[in-house]
Amino acid sequence: MADETPQLAPPQITHKPPFTAEETEIPPQPQQELESASVTENDQPLASVEMPPTEPLLPVEEQLKEAVTVEKETPLTPPLPEQSLTAEHVSVTTAAAPTPPISQPLDSVLAAPQKIESPEPPKEEAIESEKSKKKAPESIVSFKVESNKLSDLSDSERRALEEFKNLVQEALNNRLFSSASPSETSNSPEEVSIWGKPLLKDDCSNVILLKFLRARDFKVKESLAMLKDTIQWRRIFNVDELIKEDLGDDLEMVVFMRGQDKEGHPVCYNVYGEFQNKELYAKTFADEQKRSEFLRWRIQFLERSIRKLDFSPGGINTIFQVSDLKNSPGPGKRELRIATKQALQILQDNYPEFVAKQVFINVPWWYLAFYRMISPFLTQRTKSKFVFAGPSKTAETLLKYISPELLPIQYGGLCVDFCECNPMFTVDDPVTEITVKPATKQTVEIIVNEKCTIVWELRVVSWEVSYGAEFVPNERGYAVIIQKTKKMAPTDEPVVSNSFQISELGKILLTIDNPTAKKKKLLYRFKVMPYEN
Repeated sequence: MADETPQLAPPQITHKPPFTAEETEIPPQPQQELESASVTENDQPLASVEMPPTEPLLPVEEQLKEAVTVEKETPLTPPLPEQSLTAEHVSVTTAAAPTPPISQPLDSVLAAPQKIESPEPPKEEAIESEKSKKKAPESIVSFKVESNKLSDLSDSERRALEEFKNLVQEALNNRLFSSASPSETSNSPEEVSIWGKPLLKDDCSNVILLKFLRARDFKVKESLAMLKDTIQWRRIFNVDELIKEDLGDDLEMVVFMRGQDKEGHPVCYNVYGEFQNKELYAKTFADEQKRSEFLRWRIQFLERSIRKLDFSPGGINTIFQVSDLKNSPGPGKRELRIATKQALQILQDNYPEFVAKQVFINVPWWYLAFYRMISPFLTQRTKSKFVFAGPSKTAETLLKYISPELLPIQYGGLCVDFCECNPMFTVDDPVTEITVKPATKQTVEIIVNEKCTIVWELRVVSWEVSYGAEFVPNERGYAVIIQKTKKMAPTDEPVVSNSFQISELGKILLTIDNPTAKKKKLLYRFKVMPYEN
């Protein structure tokens, strides 16, 4: 309870020496990150790779292995002897630390990925030998969302925007966007809204029109044609009424919004493995009517999400997409393939430039192989929006873009679902990230100058370290063991939570011993609570 907390300043964290997470570029293996591409020119909000509907499916895997293979991970060097371990310390005192703003969840949509299925996978040794022959796709420059401020546009872009606005105004004056017959039209200009924003009424229109211009490489006439088609489709699909309907929550575990990335883009998570549930799969895709309802749900999800974006020239109007490919079904599922194709066609034709970044996690090697095959057909702009991360690199990759207090616990962060149990920590409580170097010990000191109860939680991404905690009073020659040193395996609980009641001044010492040859990401946070008599 907030009113029970003593008047202590928020904690301040000082590092000695300073630690910074090293940014690693796409290494040559399937588990590592790859900056890459969207599969459609228009960058639909939920990018997904659509397999060409060629048959038969069975020989495809063999073709992929011939076309692209991926190097296996480099074996780790043996850890240094125990006596060579070095200790590093991080001191924490109770002074100021900024708290991040609470992020509001947004709704979004789903695009189902495609997977190549084969009757029998090759033996592991044969796969590794084949993968090691060639390298994964090379890194390219990462995509950055362009500014929508007029002052940041080039001269040619400003001219194209002004020309586009003039053509749109002319179309509104002549009621060219209307589906009514000439006898039903009036002399007044037509009023048209898209994503809840009326065209040419304020600066938000510039942002909307720039999306269509960028989708068509600033070719004004092509952009106008795309806009007209989108407006007509929205009327036929009755989008403005669709967003008011109650379509149920059966798919809330498949697609959900959680927090924002470090640049402020709302984050949408797409968990395709949920469709391994046969009951859910049949309920969603079994027949044409169910697939139609799925499509309506998907568009509703997207529309509700978009209407919460900021269409002002300096606002956030794109979404950060995370697509979890673990256990995802593939093109062998005919019903899913049909639904995906229908949805992707609508997304690419009517929702341009809504992706800030598309990160694929838990990526199997076949997905990178397939990407290598389609890469020559993709634009550089499109490629730069994709990031691939295999299972061993999922948490490390996401933490580059998303703060740990906002990253769900199942993906390497410390964010848990809100519930009536009122968890001790929320997204308001900042997390400290520290890199624990190979073959080193890291000590975090939490120094407290008043009677209180200290509560903390801690995780090391992928564990394989030893963790211990103790309390050391200032004026006594002993230490109180809070947690005996314990080796933490990757299969252990992802987060360690603990507390300690302090009746005399001193400090809490949290020790991480990393004997491995790999650096580890340490995440922790703590709270000062009232002393309980």
